[in-house]
Amino acid sequence: MRSLSLPRVATVLWAMVVALTVVFVAPPRPAHAADTLLSQGKPATASSTENAGTPASAAVDGDTGTRWSSAFSDPQWLQVDLGASATVSRVVLNWETAYATAYQIQVSSDGSNWSTVYSTTSGTGGTQTLTVSGTGRYVRMYGTARHTQYGYSLWEFQVYGSGGGTTPPPTGGGDLGPNVKVFDPSMSSGSIQSQLDSVFSQQESNQFGSQRYALLFKPGSYNVNANIGFYTSIAGLGRNVDDVNINGGVTVDAGWFNGNATQNFWRSAENLSITPSGGYDRWAVAQAAPFRRMHVRGDLNLAPTGYGWASGGYIADSKIDGTVQPYSQQQWLTRDSQIGGWLNGVWNMVFSGVVGAPAQSFPNPPYTVLANSPVTREKPYLYVDGAGNYNVLVPSLRTNSRGTTWASGSTPGTSIPLSQFYVAHPGDSAATINAALNSGLNLLFTPGVYHVSQTINVTRANTVVLGLGYATIVPDGGVTPMSVADVDGVKLAGLLFDAGTTNSPVLLQVGPSGSSASHASDPTSIQDVFFRIGGAGAGKATNSLVVNSANTIIDHIWAWRADHGSGVGWTTNTADTGLIVNGANVTAYGLFVEHYQKYNVVWNGQGGKTIFFQNELPYDPPNQAAYMNGSTRGYAAYKVADNVTSHEGWGLGSYCNFDVDPSIVDEHGFEVPNNSGVRFHDLLTVSLGGKGIINHVINSTGAAAQGTDTVPVDITSYP
Repeated sequence: MRSLSLPRVATVLWAMVVALTVVFVAPPRPAHAADTLLSQGKPATASSTENAGTPASAAVDGDTGTRWSSAFSDPQWLQVDLGASATVSRVVLNWETAYATAYQIQVSSDGSNWSTVYSTTSGTGGTQTLTVSGTGRYVRMYGTARHTQYGYSLWEFQVYGSGGGTTPPPTGGGDLGPNVKVFDPSMSSGSIQSQLDSVFSQQESNQFGSQRYALLFKPGSYNVNANIGFYTSIAGLGRNVDDVNINGGVTVDAGWFNGNATQNFWRSAENLSITPSGGYDRWAVAQAAPFRRMHVRGDLNLAPTGYGWASGGYIADSKIDGTVQPYSQQQWLTRDSQIGGWLNGVWNMVFSGVVGAPAQSFPNPPYTVLANSPVTREKPYLYVDGAGNYNVLVPSLRTNSRGTTWASGSTPGTSIPLSQFYVAHPGDSAATINAALNSGLNLLFTPGVYHVSQTINVTRANTVVLGLGYATIVPDGGVTPMSVADVDGVKLAGLLFDAGTTNSPVLLQVGPSGSSASHASDPTSIQDVFFRIGGAGAGKATNSLVVNSANTIIDHIWAWRADHGSGVGWTTNTADTGLIVNGANVTAYGLFVEHYQKYNVVWNGQGGKTIFFQNELPYDPPNQAAYMNGSTRGYAAYKVADNVTSHEGWGLGSYCNFDVDPSIVDEHGFEVPNNSGVRFHDLLTVSLGGKGIINHVINSTGAAAQGTDTVPVDITSYP
């Protein structure tokens, strides 16, 4: 056999390499042959965002200089809506330094039910190209473990395959839905009255039902009597309060509960005038029942027929020509209003910026009076303009305010057409709502119950989120139902958050942890926003409201761990804390926070102010051992953190009713650091019928609230 020379051998070997290269390298990879990038520019949503600069949309914008990043907790997810069903063959993850070590790639046809097409517990970060096989309209990265102490962060999230479609951009405006009843003065009084009576008949005692209604009156005069039941809002659609007048009454009474008004929750009246047929209007309510932008051309009676028990309420931006008559009402806040007189007080009546308020006299009578309110912005409201178009008026910010916003004419503010709102209806997913928010729309919830399986993320400054008719948001699977970025001027109003059966860490978070930007010139506001743990069924949430953003205005909340209804018990509807404030210079008016199992309110931020606080401690600790804060008996209703050096509160009350074990003692109602910058005015504690003891009012000051006489223990100032 002839031997080959070395040069010849090299030549032959090189030819073989080339041949092999042609055979094995030249053909395109079969799995990617038909790949098309499906995700770029499509609607993306996420479980959370770290801040406004890292939205979900940044991971599908084709720009490797922008990114999505999440909150610093597990699990978190990012998903994209491909617009139509697609066959998914490849996913590319371009991680920032904060990557997932454990995650799944999942597909879904509906954005709710997911199938896993890839899973790892050893993610390496960087750019990862994953070959997958699955079909769905929605694709998401579901992270369960992080490489760093920060969140999850993706420069780009790319989905390849075939199919998909064009997702139509969300549009604003539209129908307000079947549970918004709109009345026109051209309609007969009999027809209107019949509809009002029909709604009231359904809602009078429907305390934990799912029905929700808004009764809206176009400008004009009406001869009707509107009885208002549960989850019902009545409002005028005028630009100004007196554009709508009801000759008759807007009435809340307590016949359904044998004359006891202490459970007349979740109803409201707003933006209209009343000429009461009997010389007075009756508004006998308890918590979560605001009376806003109202003009009563007569007296206002706050007690039920027969003067039975009544427990708390709220008036703002209203004018009462005659006298407000509390009678049996135990506590009340009236803010930035004008009244012709005030009849009496029971335990705790607070006035802030009220023209015609009585003189400061706590505790006898129990009037706490501030001449002006430090900083306010009235609640946004829906109205119809001269052309018949719907708009939302956002009132202007005021400082050191007093009296109504409309005393000298129209309420100053900015008008936003309804076409700039995504009008949500029950059944809309959080993904759909987030896509609308990401497109720049505001958000209006029509009446109903909304289940969400991911967080609704409000990331754009000055977004308005407005609910009608006690629109209710229920988290599924333990998610946080709504989160707001640390941005200027978000307005949240008219919502009820109802905890789901799987524990949520928080029901509403305003600003991520560590927020530090100042929003003094344009604060976020939270108005008529309510929280419920249990009552309508077993619910769990560790915290109800967490405020991290500085300068936030909290204007009337009721955070309630249910003491009655369905799904109620010490180990059933569990909840630690109703309100945690971490932001600086937060101002709160009308805090109603009740029955939480640890501190009801925890205030960690500097410069906070609270004007009116009403609290009941939990009824249901099974024994003293179950209700201990370390070695201290019980938890204070209101805790100011030990490192806080500036805080002030006016008109605060806490009550105990330990009806499972009346021998339980709570060591003090209020727990605060002892320094000159932390000041409280007009506090009280009460033992209801002697069921339990609050040993001191504030720290170790104040006598014990105890005994069957139900007499308050008062402190006029501290320190």
